[in-house]
Amino acid sequence: MAKRKMTASVVCQEPLASDVFSMWIQADAIAKEASAGQFVSVYTKDGAKLLPRPISLCEVDKEQGRIRLVYRVVGQGTKEFSTYQAGESVAILGPLGNGFPLVHKKAFLIGGGIGIPPMLELSKQLQGEKQIILGYRDIRFLDEELAAYGKVYLATEDGSAGTKGNVMDAIRQNALEAEVIFACGPTPMLRAIQAYALEKGIECYLSLEERMACGIGACLGCVCQSKEVDEHSHVHNKRVCNDGPVFRAEEVEL
Repeated sequence: MAKRKMTASVVCQEPLASDVFSMWIQADAIAKEASAGQFVSVYTKDGAKLLPRPISLCEVDKEQGRIRLVYRVVGQGTKEFSTYQAGESVAILGPLGNGFPLVHKKAFLIGGGIGIPPMLELSKQLQGEKQIILGYRDIRFLDEELAAYGKVYLATEDGSAGTKGNVMDAIRQNALEAEVIFACGPTPMLRAIQAYALEKGIECYLSLEERMACGIGACLGCVCQSKEVDEHSHVHNKRVCNDGPVFRAEEVEL
C-alpha cells in the first residue's frame, strides 16, 4: 500500500470533550487507500518540530475523499492542531501501518481512552454481531456515534456511567462472550485483554500505542517485544509503526 506525503486541507474541526478534538481532512489519495486501524503522521507548521505526530484514523470517507482524526491535546504539536480552522493546510503522511483484518464473527470492539477512535471505522466495516466496550477515565466521547453500529457497554473509573472500573470489569459484569476481539488502548488494558483472550482461546487483535518518530519503520524508535525474530532487526522486536500497529495477541509480549 502506497504511503503518500501530501498537503491536505482542513474541512472542519470541533471539540468533543475536554482536550479531545475531531478534525475532518480533505485528503483524497490517502482516503482512497486507508483502512480501519491505520494511522497518519501529521506535521506541525513549526520548523523547530521536525517529527510528525501519529494519529489513528477514526473514520474514512472514500466517496468524499476525507479522513477523520479524533485526538487528545497532549503537547505543543497537538495543541497547534487544535487551532486549525476550515480551509487551513496541513501536511500529512499516510496511510501508515497495517489495519484490522475484517474477521466477520461475533466480536468485541474494545477501546480505552484515545484508543476509542479507531473502533468507529472498524465498527462500520465489520459485519456480524458487535459488542462495543469503551473505557473512560471520566469524560465520554464517541460513544453515541458507536451505538449506531453495535451494542455499547461503558466502563468508567469514577462510576459515572456503565460499570465502575475497566473494560474487563464491564465484560465480566455483563457476562459478554465473543469469537474475536479487536482492541486499542493503553498497554495495561491491552495486557489484560491479551491474557483473557489467550486463556479463553479467542482470536484477538491488538492495536498498540507507542511513541513514534519516523512512522515508516526506519528508526526503530517504536519497537515492541515479539515472540518471533524480526526479519529487519534480527532480534525479538517488532516495529509498531510498520509491522503494526495491529498485531495478533500471540505475536507480542506486553
